[in-house]
Amino acid sequence: MSSHHIVRDNQEPALIIANGADCSDALLQQLMEWSPFVLALDGAVHRLLERNIRFDAWLGDFDSGANADELAIAKMGDVQRIWAEDQDKTDLQKGIEFLITKGHKAANVVWATGKRADHTLNNFSTLASYRNQLKIVLFDDHSKVFLLPNSFKKWYPKNSIISLIPLGKVENIYTENLFYKLENENLELGYRTGSSNHVSEDGIITITHEKGNLLLIESFD
Repeated sequence: MSSHHIVRDNQEPALIIANGADCSDALLQQLMEWSPFVLALDGAVHRLLERNIRFDAWLGDFDSGANADELAIAKMGDVQRIWAEDQDKTDLQKGIEFLITKGHKAANVVWATGKRADHTLNNFSTLASYRNQLKIVLFDDHSKVFLLPNSFKKWYPKNSIISLIPLGKVENIYTENLFYKLENENLELGYRTGSSNHVSEDGIITITHEKGNLLLIESFD
């Protein structure tokens, strides 16, 4: 797997490759084919080079990437290096902020779950910090995770597994076409979540909420 970029503009989501658990080659190839820009975060570069996966830029403080194969990187062409030393931010936060400055409107993120639980939780919560600046979706082989706008509608087949996970407290939630219906209810992390709900019938589901940050997780198992 070496090539990417069917498109070359900012209309399609950029791809951020973090340094968590691997996903399947099929998923990674699918995401890369439609990404105008592939950004590798710090230590992930070693694994990308081992698998001959191309990327456009490499970002981090390079604390885990200092000994990367320079010859292999040179063969990829003009790989941009972005030094981001701020120890108060994660590599994912730095990567998101870099894409925002580049004018990207959306980003998919892969290899951002699994391995360390603290990194996974931080990556989920990071979505809330940039909700008004960049549309972000996290992918792995088992799920797709994104932050909901205040009003959301999408078609799903019957029995699709849908989880609603609040980041903090989310107020005045209404749902339609979910088996466990919410009507003007609140969810709060640590007290009540909407895990493992499912779609009642083939068709559009509707989810609205008035206040808070609400994750939707599509599960593929």
